[in-house]
Amino acid sequence: MTGRIGWYVHHHGRGHLTRMLAIAPHLDVDVVCFSSMLAPSELPANVSWVELARDDVPAPAVPADDPTAGGLLHWAPLHHVGHRSRLAVIAAAVGAGDIDAFVVDVSAEVTLFVRLLGVPVVIITQPGDRTDEPHRLAYAAARRVIAPWPEEIYAPEHLTSLGDRVAFVGGISRFAGRRRPAQPRGDEVVLLGGGGGADVSADDIAAAERASGRPWRVLGAGSGAWAADPWDALTTAAVVVSWCGQNAVADLAAAGAPAIVIPQERPFSEQRATALALGRSGLAVAVPRWPEPARWPDLLDQASACGEGWTAWRADGAAQRAAEIIRAEAAAGAGA
Repeated sequence: MTGRIGWYVHHHGRGHLTRMLAIAPHLDVDVVCFSSMLAPSELPANVSWVELARDDVPAPAVPADDPTAGGLLHWAPLHHVGHRSRLAVIAAAVGAGDIDAFVVDVSAEVTLFVRLLGVPVVIITQPGDRTDEPHRLAYAAARRVIAPWPEEIYAPEHLTSLGDRVAFVGGISRFAGRRRPAQPRGDEVVLLGGGGGADVSADDIAAAERASGRPWRVLGAGSGAWAADPWDALTTAAVVVSWCGQNAVADLAAAGAPAIVIPQERPFSEQRATALALGRSGLAVAVPRWPEPARWPDLLDQASACGEGWTAWRADGAAQRAAEIIRAEAAAGAGA
């Protein structure tokens, strides 16, 4: 295969970047990423990085300038130099003629823009209520939609109605297939806080630790402690308490971790939809918000009985399945 694959990486949190890093090594073609994030210190050998201007700083006047174009889009501010610049950079790269397909994770505007430039688009979607007009347009414009979770656990109608254009590949984890330690799990509770913000305070966490009667280790969640590789923590903890971002859930599945999942506020109720699906399926104990201290002992006991069913999240091979879909679209584009 010749040419390259373009890849838009949204700058919020760590999840979009982590997902790209899990999939890209399974692609036998160069990948050029476009993002408002700073370039990571380490990238796979086949991945390069183009930093885009921000389109939300300074914020436009709302509602006078209406960055939604009357609800047709999510974010397209008028007369914003950063917004204009980022699209111009993408257009110049596509205009060079060697991008055969474009992965978008995530942006309705970039999806529509790249499709208007005549490049096939693969969207990586998120859970939650995505039935608004910008999402509908983006799904209609995309050649394929990758849902990084199993259809058997969560199948919203707005995706299943797309038929075979959507692929439920399973949870994409960088840890899939990694060997777990042979020793049994200990007594420690690990709190896995994500990089996208949370509404839980240090006092809330301290009160939970006191009430549980167990030692806690906090990763993220504003603690200042972040493990770039939390595999040992996930595979040795008695219970992992986690937010419901897609990468965190996929990592729990890869580790087979007994877990309590607590959704944080995100656009389109993304994490709440995931938590409901996990709770219904019995893969984890799901609670709608941070529990009162007195509830923690019972919740941890309940979670200790979970963990064995995580294979249903289909983390093994998910990154490879996503890569195969992207590779097929790029090959079709190269042959056009």
